[in-house]
Amino acid sequence: MDICRRLYVCDTYDKQYAYLGTPAAARYFKITVTASFNNTHFAHCRMGAAWAPHSVKSTTKTLFDATPPLDPFVILQVKQSPMAKSKIPVYDIYGIIPGHTQQDLLLSRFGSYVREHRHLHRQHGHSFYHLVLFTKGSGEHTIDFNRFTVQPYQVYFMTPGQVHSWHFKGDMEGYLAHFSPAFFQSFLADQYYLDRFGFFRGSCKEAVLQIPAAMRKDVVALFEHMLAELEQPREGGLDMIRMYLLQFFMQVERCCGNAEKQQVPRQKQLLLANFQQLINKHYNTIRLPREYAELLYITPNHLNALCQDLMGKTAGEMIRDRVLLEAKRLLVNETLTITEIAYALNFQDNSYFNRFFRKNTGLTPEAFRKQIHH
Repeated sequence: MDICRRLYVCDTYDKQYAYLGTPAAARYFKITVTASFNNTHFAHCRMGAAWAPHSVKSTTKTLFDATPPLDPFVILQVKQSPMAKSKIPVYDIYGIIPGHTQQDLLLSRFGSYVREHRHLHRQHGHSFYHLVLFTKGSGEHTIDFNRFTVQPYQVYFMTPGQVHSWHFKGDMEGYLAHFSPAFFQSFLADQYYLDRFGFFRGSCKEAVLQIPAAMRKDVVALFEHMLAELEQPREGGLDMIRMYLLQFFMQVERCCGNAEKQQVPRQKQLLLANFQQLINKHYNTIRLPREYAELLYITPNHLNALCQDLMGKTAGEMIRDRVLLEAKRLLVNETLTITEIAYALNFQDNSYFNRFFRKNTGLTPEAFRKQIHH
């Protein structure tokens, strides 16, 4: 006997999964796309034991109705959702370099890294913390669509989830470090320790800094010490690298950070971090500051004062900026129509999305897309 079931598609950073039922009471199944035609995908879906992914980033509302037989394997016709097919590549430390086996750390000289991995010049994101110190070279790099001119002894920092691209001219030299959120958690009692550094708060304005001439020799020496620990492994080598990295963070914060923000009470830093995490999780469904204030057990006025004090903008502006950032990420994919993007971001209609985008960028979505690709 056949049973009519509704299939939904959801996606994590790099895989697709299907589930049966409602999002609140779902049974998850991994799917494998076996063929594609006009954005309709034929997926081989195992209907046996349910499997739950660690992190589901987004789901579609309704894709299609299917009437599969109750066999262990069935072939299902799946129309892919805009959110599922639009993702900018997001790499973990394992996947960014084939053959890399250290799950929490990657250190490299930047010149050889860039030459060997030219696919990373295009827009992509990371599931880990990422920093680059340029010592030689020129060109441009973008972080979350904010463009910066490369200069020797410029350093930039990125938090998990941000996206970037490179457009270099000539040979590049410097140092690169990737480390997972877990890399310091086993070493430091305070799991939120990195949040105290302004360049790890996810603000592009605070994340790109110029190392002063008096510090440059010491900074280069720290990276050389870290590379030596990897090249000649010894007992406690990873802990030595952790200490060198922390020393680098502290020196950069002292010389280049915002002195006023360094005095912010720890409680305020944690509250802001929690608000940013909630925005990243709910930006597509929760748009009002008062709703976030309720989740944080504070008043809307308290939340606004916090955001203006630490970020220089209101809570509403932070929510709006996150929606705008996701819109820009979706517009990178030229196979998505503006209507699909508006739907994926929960706008009432295409014209409302166009007005929102133009008001906040000065460009229509189509004009922004042309600017990015040309």
